[in-house]
Amino acid sequence: MENSMNKMPVVFIGHGTPMNALEDNGFTRNWEKIAGLIPRPEAILSVSAHWGTEGSRVSDAPLSKMVYDMYGFPEELYKVQYPAKGAPAFAHSVQDLISAEVLTDNSWGLDHGSWSVLRKMYPKADIPAFQLSVDLGADAADHYRIGQEISVLREKGVLILGSGNVVHNLAKVQWGLPGGYPWAVEFDKYIGSKIASRQFQDVIHYKSAGKSADSSFTTPEHFYPLLYVLGASNDSDTVTVFNDSCVMGSLSMTSYLFM
Repeated sequence: MENSMNKMPVVFIGHGTPMNALEDNGFTRNWEKIAGLIPRPEAILSVSAHWGTEGSRVSDAPLSKMVYDMYGFPEELYKVQYPAKGAPAFAHSVQDLISAEVLTDNSWGLDHGSWSVLRKMYPKADIPAFQLSVDLGADAADHYRIGQEISVLREKGVLILGSGNVVHNLAKVQWGLPGGYPWAVEFDKYIGSKIASRQFQDVIHYKSAGKSADSSFTTPEHFYPLLYVLGASNDSDTVTVFNDSCVMGSLSMTSYLFM
């Protein structure tokens, strides 16, 4: 697994609706742009909001299977294939790096938080990809710490990809609404300002944003992947923001590249 290339970036993608896997829009074109800006990874470790478990789990299957973990969408979406290989050796490295126990779990695979993004970034599916679950029993600081512990994978050519949404409140979604509710925009901008100024502790303690934090999500699994990415970043990284916007009232598409 030794790699002589420069350190890989880390990226957080606001993935939004799974229909982005099929659509060509400004968001997906920026995902393609991100892939063009960074070195080609040896493998991709995705932390997707859609694989939540008790404790951390990692997949080490030689082939990443498709997980269609969404309901009520057009049939075409359930036919999408992304036949990427897995990365067993890197998966085992993840288990060694994280101080808490990480179980091997191949009951999952690549869910739409991963494949809807990756089929735009790397449409040939020719880069090994695997997932690390979001530990639903851990607090925000734990997720940040895990990101710190796996950051060394960047030096091995692994792209650490967090996939979620800074704002994700499906109960308040209004289909067709082009922007975000004022509280959604406020929270999204608050988090963005803290990332820009490297005040990551304020991102970890996101309730410091005030009332806007209360509405931005009812459960934090879509926010937590951002913390893995922040933990895996370092002070020498330059931050670039993509898709800096909210849609459908209560979803943030804002994405961050650290390189």
